[in-house]
Amino acid sequence: MPKLDVLINQIKELRLSTIEAQEDKSYTDPEVVAACHELHAALDRYQGMLMRIEDEVK
Repeated sequence: MPKLDVLINQIKELRLSTIEAQEDKSYTDPEVVAACHELHAALDRYQGMLMRIEDEVK
């Protein structure tokens, strides 16, 4: 599952980036919105991978 591990690390990094982007800024600030969007996209990919793994196990 190396792809999954890489994605988990990416999610951790994006989460930290999102937290840093939110410091002293509005949630509607374009930088914060972009960071949240990137994190959300990575979480969607993670969910998709988990669903595929689950389907393979069945």
